[in-house]
Amino acid sequence: MDRSQKADLVAELKNVFTETSVVVITRNLGLSVAQSTDLRLKMRDAGAQFKVAKNRLAKIALEGTKYGPIGEMLTGPTALATSVDPVAAAKVAVEFAKTNDRLEIVGGAMGDTLLDIDGIKALAQLPSLDELRGTLIGLIQAPATKIARIAKEPGGQLARVLAAKAAA
Repeated sequence: MDRSQKADLVAELKNVFTETSVVVITRNLGLSVAQSTDLRLKMRDAGAQFKVAKNRLAKIALEGTKYGPIGEMLTGPTALATSVDPVAAAKVAVEFAKTNDRLEIVGGAMGDTLLDIDGIKALAQLPSLDELRGTLIGLIQAPATKIARIAKEPGGQLARVLAAKAAA
């Protein structure tokens, strides 16, 4: 990799760090190509990215961003999982690490907050952005549904009473 390619990679990583909501650092302990591809596909499906980058270049890209303190975690064979949705990257990484012992979660950060392994696991248990939107819409629609049910209930009760009288 020549100097211009390294500069391009650093610029790309810096751009990722400025646009992302969460960074999860993982340690690759010998993932096969098929396993790595499977993880990348799962990340992409969830709206996240999984990128292996040289630690030195990643540390240079971290300078001047809100994720600067996670540079200490970049030791050994590491990879970065990032996403705009604060839960997506953590959720996929934790689920994959449960089924594959060759991927270890080191830590990460969400904004200015550093997260250890337990913090990443707790973040993975939160509902995703789409799940929260669905819950919120359900809560907003619930009162209207209840009002409609209450409004039609007296007529239903009257019909049942008349039907019982007719049957008797």
